[in-house]
Amino acid sequence: MEMECLLHLHLEYKLASELLEISAATQASKMATTWLATGSAPAKLCFHNSSKSAARGGFSWILCSATNPRSLTISAAATSAEHTECAAVPREQVEVIRSLNGWVAENMLPLLAPVESSWQPHDFLPCSAAAGAGGVSEAEALASFTEGVAQLRAGAAGVPDDVLVCLVGNMVTEEALPTYQTMGNRSEGASDDTGVSSLPWAQWLRGWTAEENRHGDLLNRYLYLSGRVDMRQVETTVHHLLRNGMEMLMPSSPYHSVIYGAFQERATFISHGHTGRLAGQHGDQALAKICGAIAADERRHEAGYSRAAARLFEVDPDGMVRALAHVMRGKVTMPGLLMSDGRDAACGDGTLFERFSAVAERVGVYTARDYGDLVEHFVRRWRVAELRGLSGEGRRAQEYVCGLPPKVRRLAELAHKRAARSEARPVQFSWIFDRPVMPG
Repeated sequence: MEMECLLHLHLEYKLASELLEISAATQASKMATTWLATGSAPAKLCFHNSSKSAARGGFSWILCSATNPRSLTISAAATSAEHTECAAVPREQVEVIRSLNGWVAENMLPLLAPVESSWQPHDFLPCSAAAGAGGVSEAEALASFTEGVAQLRAGAAGVPDDVLVCLVGNMVTEEALPTYQTMGNRSEGASDDTGVSSLPWAQWLRGWTAEENRHGDLLNRYLYLSGRVDMRQVETTVHHLLRNGMEMLMPSSPYHSVIYGAFQERATFISHGHTGRLAGQHGDQALAKICGAIAADERRHEAGYSRAAARLFEVDPDGMVRALAHVMRGKVTMPGLLMSDGRDAACGDGTLFERFSAVAERVGVYTARDYGDLVEHFVRRWRVAELRGLSGEGRRAQEYVCGLPPKVRRLAELAHKRAARSEARPVQFSWIFDRPVMPG
């Protein structure tokens, strides 16, 4: 299947491209790709199948560091309408997923914390209890709340604007949870068909959603109380992101969602962890604790998806390695890619996501190196190099995936060196009252 690839720079950084040859069983042609890093992913090597390119019978991908598009767009003009059509979901793979319900009950559901012992946003924030709670008067409750808010704001005052931008970007991404649950329900064999299904896969999806829901709630309230951000602009961004949705691959295999979940959860674990570390370094111990609690959730969720993927590699190694290669070749899309504050066109410095991503790369919230480590982690975790008895397509997929980590690192270093030589200028964020921040 012939494809003509056209590379062009997406931002002003004028990064030179390096071509990589990618061989695929369904493609005899060579695809030129440049990896600049990824984000949130995550997050995350960010390949984007745009509606505009699809309308032309082709594809385009944005390659960006997991919250960083100092990016390239790769447009592949397809020679056939076949590229816009979704492959049929392999029935045998759906049955494999369904057969794991008992395994999910024993190995994934225990990773969800009991509601009664789970932390809640209230645990990390000043108590606003009204009069009558525990015998406290209205005046005493107000005084205690006011003192708590003052302490929170004092800690938040030391957080630099660039870290604050990363925190807002993470919070906006978390607040788009309804979109992610919708995406999860597209995975045939692992979805919640009735909304109250008792099947373990459905219980996992609802339990995961319930735990994730606290993340956006907590970060939203912290930012509101901090007084450091323009909450109306932040809320407008969330509104836009939920309306815009998330462009993600239409799963042609139920294995894709499991792989995607593992990558995204580990990327967000890294991102929140780094944000918390930076907050602590600047004296905001409350924010450091908040980010630490969220990161711990993400790590448990990563463990669930990673275990499921490992189990699938045992049951169907050939199908899984081909699915992993498919996801890695271009369908891991950043959840917040379509975020907007409504001012992107007037800004002139790229999209909001691009500006946020460039800042996140520079301050170290999620970098190209992090993405390289992430890919290497899963190649080792799932023992991809040790797979035997694969089909010809499976062996080609194995070779491709196992060769990714060093290529990612090499190109990340190249991008980093070129960025260091380029001249950056401050960009503004409506989230922080249009104060300028240096990008990557």
